[in-house]
Amino acid sequence: MTTETKTETRGFETEAKQLLHLMIHSLYSNKEIFLRELISNASDAADKLRFEALSKPELLSEDNPLEVRIEVDSENKTISISDNGIGMSRDEVITNLGTIAKSGTAQFLESLTGDQKKDSKLIGQFGVGFYSAFIVADEVEVLTRRAGTNADEATVWRSKGEAEYSIAPAEKAEVGTTITLHLKKDEAEFADQWRLRSIVKKYADHIAIPVLMEKQQAPGADDDAEEKDAATHEKEFEPVNDAKALWTRPRSDVKDEEYKEFYKYVSHDFEDPLQWSHNKVEGKLEYTSLLYIPARAPFDLWNRDAARGLKLYVQRVFIMDDAEQFLPLYLRFIKGVVDSNDISLNVSREILQKDPVVDSMRSALTKRALDMLEKLHKKDKAAYNKFWKQFGQVLKEGPGEDFANKDKIAGLLQFTTTASEGDEQDQSLADYVGRMQEGQKKIYYLTSESLKSARISPHLEIFRKKGIEVILMHDRIDEWLMSHLQEFDGKQFQDIARGELDLGDLEKEEEKEKKEESEKEFKALVERIKDQLKDRVKEVRLTHRLTDSPACLAIDDHDIGLQMRKIMEASGQALPETKPIFEINPDHPLVQRLDKEADEDRFADLVSVMFGQAELAEGGQLDDPGEFSAHLNKLLLQLTQ
Repeated sequence: MTTETKTETRGFETEAKQLLHLMIHSLYSNKEIFLRELISNASDAADKLRFEALSKPELLSEDNPLEVRIEVDSENKTISISDNGIGMSRDEVITNLGTIAKSGTAQFLESLTGDQKKDSKLIGQFGVGFYSAFIVADEVEVLTRRAGTNADEATVWRSKGEAEYSIAPAEKAEVGTTITLHLKKDEAEFADQWRLRSIVKKYADHIAIPVLMEKQQAPGADDDAEEKDAATHEKEFEPVNDAKALWTRPRSDVKDEEYKEFYKYVSHDFEDPLQWSHNKVEGKLEYTSLLYIPARAPFDLWNRDAARGLKLYVQRVFIMDDAEQFLPLYLRFIKGVVDSNDISLNVSREILQKDPVVDSMRSALTKRALDMLEKLHKKDKAAYNKFWKQFGQVLKEGPGEDFANKDKIAGLLQFTTTASEGDEQDQSLADYVGRMQEGQKKIYYLTSESLKSARISPHLEIFRKKGIEVILMHDRIDEWLMSHLQEFDGKQFQDIARGELDLGDLEKEEEKEKKEESEKEFKALVERIKDQLKDRVKEVRLTHRLTDSPACLAIDDHDIGLQMRKIMEASGQALPETKPIFEINPDHPLVQRLDKEADEDRFADLVSVMFGQAELAEGGQLDDPGEFSAHLNKLLLQLTQ
């Protein structure tokens, strides 16, 4: 049976068709990224072969060193990018080149902004780098042979970027993959050796294997040498990139631009990183790390089960892309590489989890990552604010997950406060402590469903009157965070909506005396309201935290707050029922009017409306909206009579 009769035509999945159309017709900014992505894929294939060769040494040959080779046919307008890496089987070709599950295409399409320049740079981040070939090519051919298979077990894949692709068996003398691009008529600029060399130098100088291109005669060189090469039909190739792993070079030898390009290579991000740290450790442990703080969040940041972690090398041999054991989960946004001399080459994820060397490295790398953030926070406030908007909520997971570094993480947290209401920039806890009033011993905060509801909360009234700053916490994770933070810089945290308010030395003596007198004066009213509300509340009491509102709801010291309750209920956890504390303001005219109300029906209407208003002010929901409306309507009708 001939090869041609075994050719199979298959259709792309729906999203792949959309993606191919996008590549061909829309993403024209920065076309040269196609070469960056294909070289990056070739480098990954070499890394994977090195790793597989740890258990199958016969897969690697000293006579055939790993490399990427680029050939250009100016006459036929084709480019070939070849590697002698892991290669692909027929099934892997179908999975990797024709199926959405592996390519991230669906998420890629959802993330498009309509801005060609920005969208074209998203390609690598979503694992759709191979398809970028269709930006410059009207037909792409992939010839590949999996390491460990015979020459006649190769596969050839072809597509014109339309609805279908063909796949057929083929022969290939060497293992690895060759991708041939048939350039579009108006993309002839890429069928030029010098143009491609400049792209390789720009994007692939840091890749640890050589990228080879045909040796070129400089202008004015000996024509006889050129004729001799042509006569023998032998091409000479030379490396275009440095082919030395960037992290192995001394820091003094690496330029900032090289660090930035390497970051884009390991992260598939298109923006420059905010900060990086390149460090070599020698002593009991020997390893090199290069860590980066990104400027933007990846699309899967909130998927805690997504692949994450550092690229792991052992004695410069690639082991895995996402070694999550070296950093805690709350630092999952950190990108980079770690290269160790102390871990066994025959390593697996299970072994890593039990290795004490890894535990020591994890501790040191976590500290280094936090030091990077601390340095950014102190030296470049604008850059840190940019980081915080992208990753702040993830960093808030830290105090609950990393007790050893809790204080260091707390120093990196930022919040909106009542002093920054007109300022979009959040404040650090150190900023807050630096502005505390004389005699203030606690850090006051309020958790709420949103910043808007926090700013209008009645609990802030006494603090505004006295000019005391309050931290406004409105992220869903904040209440959980504060269950793990008890103090900062020797100052206790105090939730102003929890328990009885005690301002300590900030409260004047006459205010305390007035409070005692009010408790005696309104004791009977408190009992009447308790009898009316019955089991809807845990307690009714007077409060002096209010200046404008007649009443508010407080939480008992040990009860779960609204934020935490919603999080736990969403996760399916059964929670005990809790009841609020109803606090009334004795100085408010409505409360004083209520104290004199002799009509029990009218009293019941007023209490019900006051309680409902307090529920709504906390961002909660009414237990019985119909009953609340009925009481309110009765009072309104009485006003019109």
